Amino acid sequence: QVRLEESGGGLVQAGGSLTLSCVTYGRAFSSDALGWFRQPPGIEPEFVAAVPWTTARTYYADSVKGRFTISRDKDKRSAYLQMDNLKPEDTATYYCAAHYIGEMTAPQSFGAWGQGTQVTVTS
Repeated sequence: QVRLEESGGGLVQAGGSLTLSCVTYGRAFSSDALGWFRQPPGIEPEFVAAVPWTTARTYYADSVKGRFTISRDKDKRSAYLQMDNLKPEDTATYYCAAHYIGEMTAPQSFGAWGQGTQVTVTS
């Protein structure tokens, strides 16, 4: 059974920080990377960041570079997204997803998704 669980969302003022966590279960751990996407209401999912399980390389959307940091812990089968200097435009539902094949920033390359966690940033 493939399952990913996100946590850590919430309400924060602009300039604040949040840390999202994603725990994987079952086949999700056989993926080669974990990624974070976000989706504001009525908009397609947007790539945020990704990190492979076995290399130190990380991937970021231009809109979050320098503010967000992705990391992973193989022993805990988990990935994290540290979000600093949050802006109102970061408001969205954030999803953790498991990457299996294809372009690292493309949603269709991710075969399993969590239920999402809401992040709301007020001005």
